Amino acid sequence: MSVLPFDPQRIMDFLHSLAVSVSPSTAATAAALASAYLLIRWRNSGLDRIPAIGPTGLITSFFGAQEYLRNAPKVVQKGYNMYKNGVFRVPYYDKWVVVVGSQQLVYDLRSSRDEDLSAILSFGAIFAAKWTLGESFITNDYHTKVIQGAMTRSISERFLDVKEEIGLAFEDELKFTPGGDEWITVLGLQTVLRVISRASNRLFVGAPLCRDPDYRDLTVNFAIGAMNSAKKINLFPHWLKPIVGPLITTLPRDLEHAKRHLVPIIEERLRLEAEHGPNWPDRPSDLISWLLEYAEGEERTPHELTRRMLMVNFVAIHTSANSFTQALFHLAHEPHYAGPLREELAAAVAEDGWTKAAMSKCIKLDSFLRESQRFNGASAVNINRIVVNPNGFTFSDGTHLPQGTFLTAATHATHHDPDNYADPEVFDGFRFAKMRLSEEGGMDKGSIKLQMVAPDVKYLSFGLGRHACPGRFFAVNELKLMLAYILEHYDVKLESPERPPTEWFGTLAAANRFGKVMFRKRTDI
Repeated sequence: MSVLPFDPQRIMDFLHSLAVSVSPSTAATAAALASAYLLIRWRNSGLDRIPAIGPTGLITSFFGAQEYLRNAPKVVQKGYNMYKNGVFRVPYYDKWVVVVGSQQLVYDLRSSRDEDLSAILSFGAIFAAKWTLGESFITNDYHTKVIQGAMTRSISERFLDVKEEIGLAFEDELKFTPGGDEWITVLGLQTVLRVISRASNRLFVGAPLCRDPDYRDLTVNFAIGAMNSAKKINLFPHWLKPIVGPLITTLPRDLEHAKRHLVPIIEERLRLEAEHGPNWPDRPSDLISWLLEYAEGEERTPHELTRRMLMVNFVAIHTSANSFTQALFHLAHEPHYAGPLREELAAAVAEDGWTKAAMSKCIKLDSFLRESQRFNGASAVNINRIVVNPNGFTFSDGTHLPQGTFLTAATHATHHDPDNYADPEVFDGFRFAKMRLSEEGGMDKGSIKLQMVAPDVKYLSFGLGRHACPGRFFAVNELKLMLAYILEHYDVKLESPERPPTEWFGTLAAANRFGKVMFRKRTDI
C-alpha cells in the first residue's frame, strides 16, 4: 500500500488496517517506518557496551526483534547461559531490553530506589497501560495501598465467602446430571477464568453482582482484551503508539459497559458516606469501600472508580487464571498427586475447619501450586524496571545504564537453572514441600521462605522486594481454595494423553487456550 505523507486520512486508514490485523510480519512494516528515528536513538542509547544477543544493526536488529517475539525464552536462555554473572541485551521492536542474569544484580534491583528505577512505569510500558487501563494507573497507583492493606487483611474475614463462591461457580460451570457419574469435558482456561472472576468479585462487589453473567463476562473479556491490546500496541514503535493505541484498545467500550453495573452502586455508597460518614453502619467490606478510603479528588467520581475497578479486575483475573489453569493441567496429567493432596487437606480441615489457617498447613498443596508456577511461569522475564534517574543507574559490579533503559531479570532461565533446582525440567509437585520439611527437620509448618507467597532470588514469579506483587496473598489463598475444592469434589483427567503446551507471545506465557480438562464427581467420598 502506498501512503503519501501529506495525506493524513490515508495515513490513518493505513495505520488502522495495520493495527487491527497486526502480526509479527506486519509489525516489521510498522517498525521500518521508524527506521530514521531509531537510527538516531540507538546510536545514542548508551548500551553499546552491553553484550547483545542477536543482530544489532539498524535493519538486522528488526529480524532479531522478530526472533525475540517468536522465541523469547530461547533467546533469553542463550543470553543467560553466556552472561549468567552479568547482563545482556535483547532487541524488541520499540526498545532494547537489558536482562539481568546475575543473582547479585537481581539483589541490586530489589534494593534500588524508586527515584532510580521505576516499577510502575515499566508495568505501564509492558501493558500499554495508557491505552489499555488508563493513564491514572501509572500516575496514581493508590489501589496498591488498598490491595496491600484492607484487601489483604480481609482474607480471613471473607474466607468462607470466597470458598462459597468457588463452589457455586464450579457447580454452574460443570453441568452434571443429578446423581450422574459421567465425565464432563470443558475448556480449562475459559472455565477457570469465569470461576476466578466470580471468586474475586465476591470480594470486590459481593453477591449477587459477582454472579451476574453479563458482569462476569465483562470482567473476563476486559482482562483478555487488555492483554491482547497490549501485545498489539507494543509491536509498534513509541511514536506510533499514541496513534494506534486508541484504535486497538477496548477500554472505552468496556468502561461504559462496566458503568451500567457499577455507577448506581458507587453513587449510593457516596450518598451514604456523605450522610453518615466514612464508617457508616453496615458499610460493606468490599473493594468499592476500600477504594473510597484512599481515593481523593477526581478519583472519587463514579467514572474514575469504575475505571479503577476494571484495573484491579485485570490484575486479579489474568495472571491468576493462567497460573491456576497450568496447575490444573498438571493435576489432570498426573492424577497420582490427588491422593496425598486430599489426605493432607482432610487432616488440616479436620483440625482447623475451612479457614486460612488450615490452608497454611497444607504444605503439599502450596508446593504443588508453587512448583507449577516455577515450571511454567507467566513470563520469560520479570522484575521489570525503567531507569528514571537522569544520571542513570549503576549496578554493584560497575555496569552503568543510562536514563530510559528498560531492564528485567531472566525469570524462566532462573527457574530452570540446575544450579538452583535439581532436575529443573521435571515437574515435581512436592519439590518445595520436601525442601520445607527437610529444612525444619520434619516439622509440619516448614520454612516460611519456601511458601508460594514468598519471593526469593531463585523464585521470581511474584517479583522481589517492596515491589513484589501486592495481591499475591489473596491470589494464593484463592488458588489454594480452588484446588482444594476440586480435590474434595472431583476426579480430573486430560482429554488427550499429552499435557497442553504453554502458549508464548514474546516473553509472555499463557495456559493453552484449547486445552480441555475432564471432570467427574467423586464416588469415593
